[in-house]
Amino acid sequence: MSRFHRLFLSALALALPAAAAVAMQQPDRNNPAPRAVEGTSITGLTPVTDAMIANPDPADWLMWRRTWNSWGYSPLKQVDTKNVKKLRMVWARGMTPGLQEGTPLVHNGILFMPNPSDVIQAIDGATGELKWEYRRKLPEDITKVFPVPSINRTIAIYGTTIIDTSADDFVYGVDAATGKQTWETQILDYHKNAAQQTAGPLIVNGKIISGRGCEPKGGPDACVIVAHDATTGKEIWRTRTIPRPGEPNDESWGGLPDEARWHVGTWMVPSYDPELNLVYFGTSVTSPAPKFALAGNDKQYLYHNSTLALNADTGKIVWFYQHVVDHWDLDHPFERYLIDTQVAPDPSKVAWINPRVKPGEKRKVLTGIPGKTGIVYTLDRATGEFLWATPTVYQTVVKSIDGATGKVTVNPDSIFTATGGASKLICPNSNGGKNWEAGAYSPLTGLMYFPLQNTCADIIATIDKPVLGNLYGMASKAKLAPGATNLGTVQAINVAKGTIDWKYEQHFATMSLVATGGGLLFGGDVAGHFRAFDQKTGKVLWEVMLGSAVTGYPVTYMAGGKQYVAVSTGASLASGGTAALTPDARGAGNNSLFVFALE
Repeated sequence: MSRFHRLFLSALALALPAAAAVAMQQPDRNNPAPRAVEGTSITGLTPVTDAMIANPDPADWLMWRRTWNSWGYSPLKQVDTKNVKKLRMVWARGMTPGLQEGTPLVHNGILFMPNPSDVIQAIDGATGELKWEYRRKLPEDITKVFPVPSINRTIAIYGTTIIDTSADDFVYGVDAATGKQTWETQILDYHKNAAQQTAGPLIVNGKIISGRGCEPKGGPDACVIVAHDATTGKEIWRTRTIPRPGEPNDESWGGLPDEARWHVGTWMVPSYDPELNLVYFGTSVTSPAPKFALAGNDKQYLYHNSTLALNADTGKIVWFYQHVVDHWDLDHPFERYLIDTQVAPDPSKVAWINPRVKPGEKRKVLTGIPGKTGIVYTLDRATGEFLWATPTVYQTVVKSIDGATGKVTVNPDSIFTATGGASKLICPNSNGGKNWEAGAYSPLTGLMYFPLQNTCADIIATIDKPVLGNLYGMASKAKLAPGATNLGTVQAINVAKGTIDWKYEQHFATMSLVATGGGLLFGGDVAGHFRAFDQKTGKVLWEVMLGSAVTGYPVTYMAGGKQYVAVSTGASLASGGTAALTPDARGAGNNSLFVFALE
């Protein structure tokens, strides 16, 4: 076991309560597999076309957040604010062990569920009957190279093929009717350029577009966004997120040689605007995080902690916006909502506003909370022009943003200049005010909803130069934010005005959300509660205890004329880290899929 793995696992043991730590064991490939159904071919599956992906049937859930704009919204309204109290569990199914953050896809009433460690199950969405199971054969040394290879947040579907990116750095296709693998293409040699592929791909006009976290080795050739042909798997283009020497923005790395530029990852699923033909990715921190340990605190280190707008046909970076120079592992790869909206930020509530904004003008914006700072950023999605930004939770790292240019000034008191010494109070901590747990946007209310946490940490820098065995170069102790009595909060933010229209606070950390045409917002927490909120008011209308942290992304779909709500539970790094601040959560960490419908 490498020094990196020992440090990583030691950090996990300190961060996670005992129950979650047990659940986070890597899967034993020698153990008997769960029951698998072979040869049960699914009949009647309609091939998924580009047109269907662009405008999905309300009954289906064909991608991570259901639509290219990443809203996490379904128009289904059979279950609504009036009858949601009659929602009951109709079936449940256990999942494979490992870190579990899966999103079901649903097509023609069949639910396709990504399990940890590249296991995919096809399940009857109405009855829970397992149709087939695909288990990728992973290399014996996979856990020696990757600290957490089991994460598999989402899969994709195109034609009659389920498509995924694998733990061993391939992209591959599985026949949706039979569960048999049809093709695979290597993206990276994980022994040379290991990259964790935790997010899964997005299908854009016949192309599989995927990002990755470029750790543990973190080299620049692992930090790539790649497009493949969705039918054959042939590579179409490849774009690095770290400039090569001589390329534009090379100077932002202060003369560091190419091989010393580490760890600008794109470890979540992008958004896509078909009119502009732009794919929007968010990026992560560098390695190490404290910039004095690289080429100095005065450099930008592009394109870390940025929004990148790429031409979907060529992979060329059309524009970028850097949200903050990150010294603390406050990644910015999370979902970006693409919304056509009035732009009328309330100057009494919104901290930073572009003076050129004409209040009430309609713009095509990219908005949301893209990073762990918990700050909402709204940009023009055609040009990247900064429009406005404002905090949601307590933060200590951004001092100001120039409204005219969008340039972010970091709080100088939060910047490390040497190893050791007195710790700095950094808020939020690396678990984030916001993390990979997705929010949602509802066109019914014009509000976007976010699961947030009130976190801080006392942090010191531990290295003064890049060291492969110490990815972030920091040591920290997590705590609640000053003045906070609750860890978790769900906030509803007005897309046009930037105001917080309602706030729900609770003791335990909050997890991913989904909005529906029935006026509901579904979401869970690390203690195992799964709730339905009223989108307009934040009032809890229904809840159930699932017994484990609600780590999966909830979805809703139709099968046989009935609306279902599905969500999964288990263990994850983020839920485990936040649960350490609320040890009374006592979630069991069981990986399970639960499905509900009206009685």
